[in-house]
Amino acid sequence: MTIDTVWQDPLQLPVLEDNQVHIWRANLDLSETELDYLTAFLSPDEITRANKFRFPHLKTRFTAARGILRQLLGHYLSISPRKVEFQYSDRGKPQLSKIKSDHSLQFNISHSQEYALFGFTDQALIGVDLEYIRDMSDALKIAERFFSVREYKLLQETAKDEQQALFFTLWTAKEAYLKAVGTGLAGSLDAVEIELDLRGNPYLHSIQGDRDVTVDWSLYPCLPTTDYLGAIAVKTDKSPKQINFWHWHQNLLT
Repeated sequence: MTIDTVWQDPLQLPVLEDNQVHIWRANLDLSETELDYLTAFLSPDEITRANKFRFPHLKTRFTAARGILRQLLGHYLSISPRKVEFQYSDRGKPQLSKIKSDHSLQFNISHSQEYALFGFTDQALIGVDLEYIRDMSDALKIAERFFSVREYKLLQETAKDEQQALFFTLWTAKEAYLKAVGTGLAGSLDAVEIELDLRGNPYLHSIQGDRDVTVDWSLYPCLPTTDYLGAIAVKTDKSPKQINFWHWHQNLLT
């Protein structure tokens, strides 16, 4: 189960209100002209990183993802995308440079195959995860190693034809939280315990065995497109009505 995910096609970039969460999806396989446009937004270090990719499609997708991220940040900050400056946590999570910006905007990005997911909100920490739904014949073995005992048992007791969907539901939920707090997969997956509500939607059950800390968090799954699953974690109480889903398209470049 997921919350209703209605992807809107904006005619222009929308305003982010104080109480809103904006989630964007984007197909990263763009034309050469569109890539050239986005490449102009990138910093020298990002261009260097892009050029290190061995395979052209990976370079293309990295360039597109960074260019789109800069375009959206520039819009929300009311500055040129070229003037957006990042600083990185010791785990590599990008954040807005505090030296250059006192803005409270928070963001996160995830990409898998040809799609990317971007999350933006004001003040609160946010994490997003996106996974391509692929065959996971070893899902139980991975869960036994990286999931909590409760989660592994839940997966084990699920019908085989539903195990893959449940595995990705749990995985994306965990990863979204870990990305929000800045640890990513370097954090302990089994310390982030996910439970399902009566509708089958995931929620944070406990963090390192502590249930009290989870009350500060909202966790939602979403369907970015066919064969993909996403999750959103926000450190504040947000209702589904406050989450806006936007489809990024090439016309927004002009």
